[in-house]
Amino acid sequence: MAFAAAISEHPLATHAIGEVIGQVLERLGPEPDAALLFATAPFAGAFEDLAAAVHATLSPGSLVGATAASVIGGGREVEGGAAISLFAANVGARIRTVRFEPRDGAPGGPTVAADLELAGVRGTLVLLAEPRVGVADLIDELTVVAPDLQVVGGIASAPGGNRLAVDRTTIDRGAVGLLLPPSIAAMPVLSQGADPVGDPFVVTRSSGRMIDEIAGRPALDLLLAAAAAASPEDRSRMARSLELGVAVDERRPELERDDFLLVPVLGADKERRAVAVGREVAVGTTVQFHVRDRVAADDDLRALLAGAPGRAALAFTSTARGVDLFGAPHHDAAILADHVESGAVAGMFTAGEVGPVGGRSALHDRSASILLLDAAAP
Repeated sequence: MAFAAAISEHPLATHAIGEVIGQVLERLGPEPDAALLFATAPFAGAFEDLAAAVHATLSPGSLVGATAASVIGGGREVEGGAAISLFAANVGARIRTVRFEPRDGAPGGPTVAADLELAGVRGTLVLLAEPRVGVADLIDELTVVAPDLQVVGGIASAPGGNRLAVDRTTIDRGAVGLLLPPSIAAMPVLSQGADPVGDPFVVTRSSGRMIDEIAGRPALDLLLAAAAAASPEDRSRMARSLELGVAVDERRPELERDDFLLVPVLGADKERRAVAVGREVAVGTTVQFHVRDRVAADDDLRALLAGAPGRAALAFTSTARGVDLFGAPHHDAAILADHVESGAVAGMFTAGEVGPVGGRSALHDRSASILLLDAAAP
């Protein structure tokens, strides 16, 4: 089992694709089992030619790719410039591609996931989606069709329009993916980059996206009490970036930070004493307030990776991370390149990240969804 990743910042598409293909050929040789191609917006118009060049020269067994605002390769993140990132793998197993088309040919809305090829499939799906696709609906359909399939990936983020590649076809709508069989050890790591504040409580009254009561108390009053009990530093962090963690599986006897799906706190109704959040939260749901900032994001990613095996990594990190969050370039990529044995890291900045939380695949924002690849599972 071997992996290779390469990145080029050459402004000419022909030179850039030649550089990354050459580096992968040098490290891995031709005809890898699979390849993933990522390119920034300046190369979106040439994306079909880029994918064709990979096929003609590298000849991978399967290929998927996407355009993005920024790309990741090795320990580098290229933000706001021209760049191409290429990842390839020889794993000794068949890796096949899948394609999801918009239902009824419409450019948006959920896609058709329930085809016979995916029914009951196990393993890992690396999903790349065009922004108009209803990714949350697609994940829900996949959960029904293939409940033992873990899904990791992200939404293409290139400004001005996106392209996806699947084998020898390039499309501008829908979603594509690589289906990794269970024989490949693929460990998802979902870093939401947040710290809990206060204790978990149960929602006792809500309406739509307004939470009226938590633990029998007005939701706003409970939030203010949590802020008053917090340290001055945590109060300052709450004022900058407050999130609500929604428990994914209420059956767990003890809820950890990775058992909560984070949604933004949008505001409050002072007269109603209610808190507005980014999704509907049903009565009986356990929730906990969180803060998300660069300190929490750094600590969370490092803690999740500690002890996690991996020879290579695919990274799907939010456009809200990078320099905007950490104040310096290459944060996530550098940590991953140091962590994996081969240093083979590739991926893209995304407009939404897909990864498991509480044992279930979900759509996230402002997160980092990582897939660590290792030796074949027993």
